Amino acid sequence: MKPKKLKITLITDNPKSWIIPFAARLRATLQKQHSVRWVFDPGKVRAGDLAVFLSCETIVKSNILRLSKHNLVVHPSRLPKGRGWSPLAWQILEGKNKIPVTMFEAAESVDSGEIYFQDQIIFEGHELVDELRQKQGGKALELVEKFVQRYPKIKSRPQAGQPSYYRRRTALDSELQIDKSLKAQFNLLRVADNERYPAFFYYCGHKYVLKIYKASNEN
Repeated sequence: MKPKKLKITLITDNPKSWIIPFAARLRATLQKQHSVRWVFDPGKVRAGDLAVFLSCETIVKSNILRLSKHNLVVHPSRLPKGRGWSPLAWQILEGKNKIPVTMFEAAESVDSGEIYFQDQIIFEGHELVDELRQKQGGKALELVEKFVQRYPKIKSRPQAGQPSYYRRRTALDSELQIDKSLKAQFNLLRVADNERYPAFFYYCGHKYVLKIYKASNEN
């Protein structure tokens, strides 16, 4: 039996987000069998089967969620632990290299919807932000494709346990402490974005910006 052609909307609400190349890859894969739209404003979502919110920075209202049969989010934490913003960065700063990932149904209350899949990303402890995002984006695509392939034979379960929350990170969170070693602050360097929120420190009344790159193994 030929699988049903689904109406799928991909939503990325920041056109400069790191997730953009991954959204493009996902659209190219899914549109081979399905009808796929990609929008940069949740207000442009139309009625359909699936809405996939990729690294969205705003909370979507219920009138938008009602337009789709399912509203999917992939979040790098073991929900209900780690709801909120920048969970991958916060966990790297906690010294973790095994990062759980949850695909769940979006709800009006932040990160509270029913769970479809849980998996994990494993890092080695040396990866910088672009490498962290490569694995994060790849896992998000893997879980979305898994959902689409299995749909509609998908089961969900409610979140269980006491939730915890991460606050939104800002550029101020990239500040290094001049009296601490680089080794002690390496995880902060790992999650700093050289362009959007680079690491920085103050010394002798001046602010200094420190950008980090991984040297090529060939050199």
